[in-house]
Amino acid sequence: MSNYAVTNPATGRVEAEHPLATEAQLEASVSSAQAAFETWRGSAVEQRAALLARVAQAYEDRRDELAAIITREMGKPLFQAGIEVDIVASIYRYYATNGPGFLADEALPVAAGGEAVVRKEGLGVLLGIMPWNFPYYQVARFAAPNLMNGNTVLLKHAPQCPESALAMEEIFREAGAAEGTYVNVFASNEQVSTLIADDRVVGVSLTGSERAGAAVAAQAGAALKKVVLELGGSDAFIVLEDADVEQAVGHAILGRFGNTGQACNAAKRIIVVDAVADRFEAAYVAAVEGLSVGDPMEATTFLGPLSSAAARDGLDAQVRGALEQGAVALTGGAPQPGPGAFFAPTVLSGVTADMDAYHQELFGPVAVLHRVADADAAVALANDSSYGLGASVHSADVARARAIAERLEVGMVAINEPSGTAAELPFGGVKRSGFGRELGAEGMGEFVNRKLVRTAAIQGGVA
Repeated sequence: MSNYAVTNPATGRVEAEHPLATEAQLEASVSSAQAAFETWRGSAVEQRAALLARVAQAYEDRRDELAAIITREMGKPLFQAGIEVDIVASIYRYYATNGPGFLADEALPVAAGGEAVVRKEGLGVLLGIMPWNFPYYQVARFAAPNLMNGNTVLLKHAPQCPESALAMEEIFREAGAAEGTYVNVFASNEQVSTLIADDRVVGVSLTGSERAGAAVAAQAGAALKKVVLELGGSDAFIVLEDADVEQAVGHAILGRFGNTGQACNAAKRIIVVDAVADRFEAAYVAAVEGLSVGDPMEATTFLGPLSSAAARDGLDAQVRGALEQGAVALTGGAPQPGPGAFFAPTVLSGVTADMDAYHQELFGPVAVLHRVADADAAVALANDSSYGLGASVHSADVARARAIAERLEVGMVAINEPSGTAAELPFGGVKRSGFGRELGAEGMGEFVNRKLVRTAAIQGGVA
């Protein structure tokens, strides 16, 4: 893609275009971020916190405007887009409030006497490579803690999100960030490679596909630079025989079909114990068929279009492949007719390990329903995946659910609720879902120099 463009997925119309950065513009962006780091690294933590607090307030003040931007860019239903803006404001405010404490020196006991502290310092210019599915949220969980650390940020957004990218840069500028502290770059993939290799860029954070993560990690590794990767997921949603079925169905709807199913930690595999499988399946399919699909600008719409026609067509190919290999569509199973990148909300059953869909991430409004004999079989199926982002367990016996959570090979487990996010909770996975953590105190620790400062004991008045 030569340009960054807003192509409204509800209509297919191109509404705005922005050219790629020139090589001179790219050089100026890196130089600006490096120059800003030399000042920002020495700023008081109170100054950094105050900036983030002003950014949080700006998101709150511009909530409706910002929500409408991403609804046009990637089709997120307007109501859900507003919720995303709310979450973003909470992230910036969380680090404004808690960041100074996270950066406090950590005193260490010293066996030989004297004193030792670990001091946290920024590393330099960081490159963030962000996806389209949560245009503001993904950026906030990278930018907020790292700006609090004293790093500066180059932000390369998805090509279909230029308007939200510019809005975020404008918010930082109007909040009083010095030039170069937060810089948007409309870079191509080739230019991203150049940025990763640049000695002034000290680390890279990517949220995106497994393929993109592997490519970026290889390039960063060759340059001896740290990366944080949040990649795909195929989260299991386990329903045990003692679960509240009605509640579990509601959670499974939200967990799978929020954001039109385009979330890495969505509940993509619904694993239900046989004892309640009939009840769950009937209620779940009925609920899916009752979802409101339509214009994402309408406040009552729950499911909008997929982010693009290409995304719709890719999902269609995966679903058709599953059906050809023997899966059954309990409802849906195809794109919706008419303009826009709409796909009917779908529930597949009968997906087995010899089918491609069993091993794929289905990024859209498609749930795969599995029946298993018991909890042990549920755990085995949940772990039979190359992904390890998140999972959820639903049971009236919380102690039992926690015991099952310990057996799941994932980075996050929710009990009796769908997987979600919050500013104070670490987010990240294992296996091919990536490595590193964002949000919470852990999000402050990825791109920071934990410098040891050791002071010898004084003996006889001489150090």
